[in-house]
Amino acid sequence: MKKFKAESQRLLELMINSIYTHKEIFLREIISNASDAIDKMCYLALTDKSTGLARSDFEIIITIDKEARTLTVSDNGIGMSEAELEKNLGTIAFSGSKKFSEQLEKEGVDTASDEAPVDIIGQFGVGFYSAFMVSDRVEVVSRRYGEDKAHRWMSEGTGGYIIEEAERDGQGTDVIMHIREDGEDADEFSQYLREYPIYKLVKKYSDYIRFPIKMLMPHPKVKEGSDPENPEYEEIFEYEVFNSMVPLWQRKKSEVTDEEYAEFYKTTFQDNLDPLETLTVSVEGVVSYDALMFIPEMIPNKYYSDEFTGGLQLYSSGVLIMEKCRELLPEYFNFVKGIVDSPDLSLNISREMLQHDRQLRLISTNLEKKIRARLEDMRDNKREEYEKFFKSFGRQLKLCALDDYGKYKEQLQDLLMFYSSTEEGLVTLAEYVDRMKEDQEYIYYASGDSLEAVDKMPQTEILKDKGIEILYFTDNTDEFIPDMFRNYKEKKFMSVIDGDYDIDGDKEKDEKASEIFKDTFDFVKETLGDRVDVVKATTKLKSHPVCISSGDGITFEMEKYFTAVNPELGMKAKRILELNVDHAAFLALDRARVDDTERAKAMCEVLLNQALLIAGLPVPDPSAYTDLVTSLF
Repeated sequence: MKKFKAESQRLLELMINSIYTHKEIFLREIISNASDAIDKMCYLALTDKSTGLARSDFEIIITIDKEARTLTVSDNGIGMSEAELEKNLGTIAFSGSKKFSEQLEKEGVDTASDEAPVDIIGQFGVGFYSAFMVSDRVEVVSRRYGEDKAHRWMSEGTGGYIIEEAERDGQGTDVIMHIREDGEDADEFSQYLREYPIYKLVKKYSDYIRFPIKMLMPHPKVKEGSDPENPEYEEIFEYEVFNSMVPLWQRKKSEVTDEEYAEFYKTTFQDNLDPLETLTVSVEGVVSYDALMFIPEMIPNKYYSDEFTGGLQLYSSGVLIMEKCRELLPEYFNFVKGIVDSPDLSLNISREMLQHDRQLRLISTNLEKKIRARLEDMRDNKREEYEKFFKSFGRQLKLCALDDYGKYKEQLQDLLMFYSSTEEGLVTLAEYVDRMKEDQEYIYYASGDSLEAVDKMPQTEILKDKGIEILYFTDNTDEFIPDMFRNYKEKKFMSVIDGDYDIDGDKEKDEKASEIFKDTFDFVKETLGDRVDVVKATTKLKSHPVCISSGDGITFEMEKYFTAVNPELGMKAKRILELNVDHAAFLALDRARVDDTERAKAMCEVLLNQALLIAGLPVPDPSAYTDLVTSLF
């Protein structure tokens, strides 16, 4: 028995037990090696016509022997000589594929061209040893093209191997894996001796290998001579090709129908609905890649929870590397689903994770621009479709626009939408500003629990009468946008409810009214005590007698949000009680203050509770409030 040429048995154990996260990866690695061997033979067939081989002659065959507990992957690729078996398999981390690829580059061969379609996947020479994760013995029978003899390499993965002569018809390689007995998990290894689990692994990891992957699959068939009315069935095995071979994203867009894209999306990403938009990207240059991305119509299950993980599927030359590569998308576009396939990425030794390199950043930056451009096109030219999208994912865009002190404000602010007092549908900030009155200083907004509640707020009445548009903030994230954004196109945000603004000189009227009715305002403050911070006159109101605002700082909507998240925080907004001095209710209070103090106190309580109800804030004692109202009759 020969010893491995790597430093120690410990290195082999590390390769087998530590590099790969999942045992099932072994099949991907063995199939990828088979594909590499066929690629080399394909190249030889193109340059040496005497081989008599065409691309259609090549295939990978998987064979299961349940009794012998073997799983075999066979190819009719270039094969290996005795010396190559010794060098490639006897030295851990020696990569024949990588050496072959480097030799082609020296010769100036374009390995991506149709004339020489060589696409070497294996780069590190350790993928083969992943077979020992599921096997207690591995045999490799290989015959090099042009040689008469075949050779067998065999090892139990415990420090050594043997090489001997063997028999094999034609060039190629058989990797025979003797599958381990099951441990505590009754199906831990035996699953790799059943047809359907193997089929699923091929579809998951190797669906786009460019040569057919075949295996005998069981099919029920009516027995000859059985009764047609009560037929008997027998199980027969027929070869099936498992893999698609040509990825949808590598086909020309003109050759793929919308229905094919939609079906691919629904099948691959388990969605019942067609995608709203499909994006295809094909780039050749410093880093080459193909991408196929989809914008869903509805939010996926648990989207707004910690359990959701975004990211695109990452392939390298048609082989699945990562199920969800988060680095390919910014967090604010994590709802996008899709696939990126590139031969140029720097992979780590197990081909499971990416090194954070320049190529990855280039792809990510370009994809972000493509997605944002498509969303902008939807917003401008497919408004109904964009509003449908925004109702599903608008909250995500808003959350990310607010995250990290508005780090992504510039990228996202023009994608945000809000309801408005003048439009039936959603509007953008740009559309609001474009419609502003010539002398309008602010972007006015009002916050509340629902559109109906905001629209009926007393403070909105006068502005609407003056023809001033108001944005309706009904999502609990909306309230934080004015504080984080500060302004949009040099227009500051102003709360209709809490803001200190002046329209048509009304602020001066407020100050005069506060002086005229100073005694009444002092009476209201004294009666209500620390339940209100300030009592003052307002011209914000038209047909209503009272409202409550919070002024600068924490707003009522923020208070509601923080209370819902963590009541123990004790976050509380100021209470500024604003009274309409032209309203009959206030004039009645002013008279009662002089004529009937107890009645005036009851009226103060009623007005405060009315203001709280309108603002959507809790009334401390609803029963006492109703008693007060009835006592005034």
